[in-house]
Amino acid sequence: MNLELPESFGQNYPEEADGTLDCISMALTCTFNRWGTLLAVGCNDGRIVIWDFLTRGIAKILSAHIHPVCSLCWSRDGHKLVSASTDNIVSLWDVLSGDCDQRFRFPSPILKVQFHPRDQDKVLVCPMKSAPVMLTLSDSSHVVLPVDDDSDLNVVASFDRRGEYIYTGNAKGKILVLKTNTQTLVASFRVTTGTSNTTAIKSIEFARKGTCFLINTADRIIRVYDGREILTCGRDGEPEPMQKLQDLVNRTPWKKCCFSGDGEYIVAGSARQHALYIWEKSIGNLVKILHGTRGELLLDVAWHPVRPIIASISSGVVSIWAQNQVENWSAFAPDFKELDENVEYEERESEFDIEDEDKSEPEQTGGDAAEDEEVDVTSVDRIAAFCSSDEELEDTKALLYLPIAPEVEDPEENPYGPPPDAGQMSLTEDGAGTEKKRQASSDGVQPPKKKPKTTMVELQGVPSDEVHPLLGAKGDSKSKKKQSGRPKGAKGKERDSPFKSKAFKGDRGMPLDSAMKGKAQSELPQVLTGGGAISELL
Repeated sequence: MNLELPESFGQNYPEEADGTLDCISMALTCTFNRWGTLLAVGCNDGRIVIWDFLTRGIAKILSAHIHPVCSLCWSRDGHKLVSASTDNIVSLWDVLSGDCDQRFRFPSPILKVQFHPRDQDKVLVCPMKSAPVMLTLSDSSHVVLPVDDDSDLNVVASFDRRGEYIYTGNAKGKILVLKTNTQTLVASFRVTTGTSNTTAIKSIEFARKGTCFLINTADRIIRVYDGREILTCGRDGEPEPMQKLQDLVNRTPWKKCCFSGDGEYIVAGSARQHALYIWEKSIGNLVKILHGTRGELLLDVAWHPVRPIIASISSGVVSIWAQNQVENWSAFAPDFKELDENVEYEERESEFDIEDEDKSEPEQTGGDAAEDEEVDVTSVDRIAAFCSSDEELEDTKALLYLPIAPEVEDPEENPYGPPPDAGQMSLTEDGAGTEKKRQASSDGVQPPKKKPKTTMVELQGVPSDEVHPLLGAKGDSKSKKKQSGRPKGAKGKERDSPFKSKAFKGDRGMPLDSAMKGKAQSELPQVLTGGGAISELL
């Protein structure tokens, strides 16, 4: 699998739409795992849908929350998933089993959750109107991070690429760099506009490769900085951004920004419409604008960690953007040429000779040496795209794919008939028979799931009546009133889905398939009467 191969050919950013992912419910947020093999999508009915991104099929559905899921993050090895919902709850999930390991209840809505890039025991949480909080999962403890101004608690935060530092930004444009382990201030600077005016920090995003990070601010400018320069400047430094990216024509505000997998491109989603702007980081020029459906509002954007693929969410549907794949036969033979008409071929004199008489002696010895060389076909080289620069080997325990078991609808009691020793079993003593039944029932029925531990996180001076922006946003007020489930006009697809029964397991209300059966039965007489009316006319 030559993951390095696409990087050497042409541009490395998506150019056109490449289909959509229908999550049954309305999608609100999405995130790729570290290798881009799985995509987790948080929905407005509290479900988390995990897609196998290679096959574009649903691998697992977690009935995670009761309220909408507003933020998601994968752990480094892909075995854990942390989620936040609009009812102020942060949950930790075991991806393979689907069980909830821990819960944390906060007094105010959660804007963002993020796993530590290297330590799976730490999670960064950004509550509304509060200083950021770092959770330690092993002992359910938490640490409130220091802020620059206690009166300004509209703070966003993010781990850097390796989790050594935490970057925080407030509404007055002040960026603090804190040491993760000790929470001590290492560096700080203020983001200012052309004059001495400050601008609010909306988000901080780090590249997966390199030391660069971007800051999305309220003045509609995306500033790209080098992390090494920030640390060198120290406290109250004045670092200059490497690039300033903006839409000078439309003055577009940005909803979500992120780097490409290789850190060479930056994508920003418009807060006004479904439009994605892609810049080249090194030069700062706009290379592509991807337009979605008119009138739709963008909710989230995620760039694939390895491939030039972008996932965006609008109107509850995940849209995929990729490159246009064109057949190029010269990739198989470098001197291959496509011809419009037949051309007479001139045969070389030595073309079909068993031994080439024109070959020189040094070339023959070189060929013999190559034949004698042993080729290693057993050892597996590491894939550079899956490894960090400070790692030599891939993580062998990582969860790249999820096993999918097909579910049979309405299975028969015993489709293969009675077992051969059924008669002998019926003649056994009553005590032995009941013992076997008890053993069979104990094998077949799973033990009840252990209730996860819930920890109350107390934050001083934080208002408890805040409403999450997802619930209070004008553009989303209509979508929240919609019934959770598949959007209208797509009911036919649901019947063919092999994941239908799993998707609605543990759902609130009546299952969809029983509702569909009732609807089909109620519509049947109408179809027959309509047919009778046509026969009478004939």
